[in-house]
Amino acid sequence: MSSPALAALAALPQADLKSIFTTDPDRLSKFTLTQGPIRFDWSKTHLTDGLFDGFLKLAEEKGFAGHRDALFAGEAVNNTEGRAAEHPAERGEGNADSVARAKMFHARMRALIDAIEGEALGPIRHILHIGIGGSALGPDLIVDALGGDGGRYDVAIVSNVDGTALERAISRFDPEATLIAVASKTFTTTETMLNAASAINWMVEAGVDDPYGRVIALTASPDKAIEWGVDETRVLPFAESVGGRYSLWSSIGFPAALALGWDAFESLLEGAAAMDRHFRLSDPRQNAPLIAAFVDQYYARVLGCQTRALFAYDERLRLLPSYLQQLEMESNGKSVTRDGTPVDGPTAPITWGGVGTDAQHAVFQLLHQGTILTPVEFIASIEPGHALDPAHHRALLVNCFAQGAALMRGKDNAADPARAYHGNRPSTTILLDDVTPEALGALIAFYEHRTFANAVLMGINPFDQFGVELGKEIARSIEAEGPKGFDPSTMALIDLALGGV
Repeated sequence: MSSPALAALAALPQADLKSIFTTDPDRLSKFTLTQGPIRFDWSKTHLTDGLFDGFLKLAEEKGFAGHRDALFAGEAVNNTEGRAAEHPAERGEGNADSVARAKMFHARMRALIDAIEGEALGPIRHILHIGIGGSALGPDLIVDALGGDGGRYDVAIVSNVDGTALERAISRFDPEATLIAVASKTFTTTETMLNAASAINWMVEAGVDDPYGRVIALTASPDKAIEWGVDETRVLPFAESVGGRYSLWSSIGFPAALALGWDAFESLLEGAAAMDRHFRLSDPRQNAPLIAAFVDQYYARVLGCQTRALFAYDERLRLLPSYLQQLEMESNGKSVTRDGTPVDGPTAPITWGGVGTDAQHAVFQLLHQGTILTPVEFIASIEPGHALDPAHHRALLVNCFAQGAALMRGKDNAADPARAYHGNRPSTTILLDDVTPEALGALIAFYEHRTFANAVLMGINPFDQFGVELGKEIARSIEAEGPKGFDPSTMALIDLALGGV
């Protein structure tokens, strides 16, 4: 490891979780933190006073404070593409000019929502949101978590270019009462534009007058949307400096703002802004995203853990693992530093997970008794999202807390090794007061800043994603020129499935 601070961390002894509370009676107070409606508990991880001090030195060595200041100042922190990363400005935190521009775009979005609610576009009941990646994952998470079945509109979010996804979505919609939101930063994304064209054809075939009049464009390229056929009054722009996987706070969040109501969307922004201020202003010893990054760095960089598991013990957060897969793996799944030199160790682990208690009956066998050490993150809410017998929520939370305790404690069984649990397996617990717009906004912003903090500690740029381009280029070349010069396996697959076309 080329970093002196990281090398010093690797030399420190690993704590034994099974006795860690006995050896340090103050551990709970030292490694828990409450910020707004969220309590973070890292006390069942291997983080110790010595490790914490070492990571503070690593943060100083990597210039963490300066990089954080540059992020909020609107400087070009995305150095490979020469632009800023201004998603905090969408929440009112950042460069003053960028904040003002974001407010102007939000006002435009609200005015259009008011018009839709006033039936200026007809009696709309269904919202078909078409996007991919960050243009779909964020809105999908927000609408599902906060809307449930009680949203004001029936919303379907389609991302997969597989026509089955679109067909299933529109099968339950009345085309005369449907609004189409097309979300694409460039308004050229292949999958999105193909789905959008098919949605327009669906409306044409149903006899809808002026189908393009039912389209709302969510884009950083308004001219492309107008060229495609969207009326200028139905284009909702957002800044080029807002990356796709950080864009749900911008006009990409339109379906959430429409389905949940503007007050809920504003509360989402306010919750995120509170986390922005916490991340920007808090002392490193009390900074939730930075502390979480310390834990991430210890397991990925020092112990070499290749995966990190996330389990939401709340059905409202069932889409969070999928959302975080993109946020973390697309941001920090890199092999070079900001200056283009090879990284000096592992970067982002594989993020995976599911929903408790379902996952307990599917994957927890490996977590408790498998040979691969996997740090686990549990997320739960004190308040339930339903009005059924409280026994449901009690059982959910009891299981959540019991799993963390079992991973740490383990159980000896010399007589029957198959029933022994090694223990000493780490977990973090994140406990929300409730899954409200404010709390969800703060939670997502926490993960954004945690991802950024990890990137700074590794010296990489989390805001580009060139790794997704090569496959796209090859697919375009096959479509345009036919298959040429591929390996025998690829040529055989193309011939078998596509008739050589």
